[in-house]
Amino acid sequence: MKAARYVVDYLVRQGVTHVFEMAGGAIAHLLDALDERDDIAAVPMHHEQAAAFAAEGYARASGKVGVAMATSGPGALNLVTGIGSCYFDSVPCVFLTGQVNTYEFKFDDPVRQNGFQETDIVSVVRPLTKYAAMVTDAGRLRFELEKAWAIAGSGRPGPVLLDIPMDVQRADVDPEKMEGYSGSGEADEPVAALAPEEGEVRRAAEWVRAASQPMALVGGGVRSAEATEALRAWLAQAGVPVVCSLMGLDAVETDYEWNLGLIGAYGHRYANLALANCDCLLVLGSRLDTRQTGTRPETFARGAKIIHVDIDGAELGRKVKADLAIRGHLKPFLSMLAAVWAERPGNADWLAWKDRLALYRRKYPTGGGAVDGPGGNEESEIEPNRLMERLGEAIGEDAIVCLDVGQHQMWASQSLPIRGDARLLNAGGMGAMGFGLPAAIGAAFAMPGRRIVLVAGDGGMQVNIQELQTIVRWRLPVSAFVLNNRSLGMVRQFQDLYFGGRQASTVSGYSCPDFAKVAEAYGISGFRAASWGELERLLESVSAADGPVVAEIMIPMDAAVHPKLGVGRPIEDMEPLLDRRELGSRMIVPMLEEP
Repeated sequence: MKAARYVVDYLVRQGVTHVFEMAGGAIAHLLDALDERDDIAAVPMHHEQAAAFAAEGYARASGKVGVAMATSGPGALNLVTGIGSCYFDSVPCVFLTGQVNTYEFKFDDPVRQNGFQETDIVSVVRPLTKYAAMVTDAGRLRFELEKAWAIAGSGRPGPVLLDIPMDVQRADVDPEKMEGYSGSGEADEPVAALAPEEGEVRRAAEWVRAASQPMALVGGGVRSAEATEALRAWLAQAGVPVVCSLMGLDAVETDYEWNLGLIGAYGHRYANLALANCDCLLVLGSRLDTRQTGTRPETFARGAKIIHVDIDGAELGRKVKADLAIRGHLKPFLSMLAAVWAERPGNADWLAWKDRLALYRRKYPTGGGAVDGPGGNEESEIEPNRLMERLGEAIGEDAIVCLDVGQHQMWASQSLPIRGDARLLNAGGMGAMGFGLPAAIGAAFAMPGRRIVLVAGDGGMQVNIQELQTIVRWRLPVSAFVLNNRSLGMVRQFQDLYFGGRQASTVSGYSCPDFAKVAEAYGISGFRAASWGELERLLESVSAADGPVVAEIMIPMDAAVHPKLGVGRPIEDMEPLLDRRELGSRMIVPMLEEP
């Protein structure tokens, strides 16, 4: 059996339906083997970075392992941003790269390059993968594939890479004589082995029950652990108030009464006030990075006992000291927590605390006022936070929403409602512009029949805009909403704050096309709106369209994400700053001195 066919056969046996790739000579054998079968499809993308992001979108939407493939040299290197995105956001993907023949590879020779397009991709990606190896012996393919697959999905999930030289791809193998992988070590422990101790769970439950102002902080680890249903069941049972990290947003429905939404640098003021004043914080699968804690992590939830639960022991207490650090898989932890909770009938109601949270939410709404929203002046400019609320109404409860990176991402994360089975795919740790469109393509292949929505900015949309052709080729049901403020708004907002309004390369020297016309050039229906009245007509057109659409929505160039946490301030003290007496009146823990 040809080795390339063995690789493809293995992918099929693992349930892989689509492999995202861009053709190149060093993967020609693998492409040919894919083309021979009708139970798996190669999806040709127009840039390898897009192929990597599509594999990530596929994995995140489906819960399966995503697969992307690229040729040697420039092809493999173009995967790196997407590989890093999977690594930082704990997404299980297998990346297969072609390589020059083993007899052309330089190995330890002190030369820069031996074969054409030869690049030591394994050394390049080792810091960004859970496992990376070159397969130099075709007889080791079974072992390496099984090992890669096991590692990608075990423990804290993440990407792996196998580099397969051309002579290995075309070699003959006997599957019956190939050695398998038995698995060993912490990275391959099954979920049951990573369950926390019952005593730790009971202690955590007692701390939360005994608190006067409890909070749970939901991170991306809840989704990675496939623990969303367990979390929602416990919240319905316990009624504990919740805030979310950027990656944890779609684990909790917006309609959960005590979901206060996004915290951190671009979070809600009311969510940050709630977290700052809690006296017990249960952190579920979040690494508590600076975008959550602010630049003074020692002030984060400073009045609270902190219970930190994570599958990655290296993250426990690393940025913020944990009073109770629990290493364990979140799915069994939450199931055990619910069981412990159910042993005692009745719950603490935390009425005074919830009254305060309701006051925070009522007093400090996010974004512009309702006068600028739907139902106001039809000719008025579109306010981004109210736009996201309106989009949430329009897209329904089963959409998979993919966000690119920029201001629109923060507006959507603040204000786009998550209901029912809706998903919100955010780019977190890597935060790469250009993520959204290919991630939407991957989600469309992963979840046929689901509505796929892309929300992008004008800057991010241009990074991988060539993938509109992929949408056309496969007739994918992607509705793309492009918020166009004719600038690179996130960096522009930073420049306005810290560089005296000098807008180098964000406004000065920057430009963008008419996206509706670009869409039409690809054969996609394009629409445009610049006011609330036009927006309603645009939404009607998008709803009536047959096939993919691009909807360009013009927003003010100076639109900013508010509130925003400034450098050196604790998370409760967001810009625009509150009067000091007013902020003091909202605090339970003592206010800190001005930075």
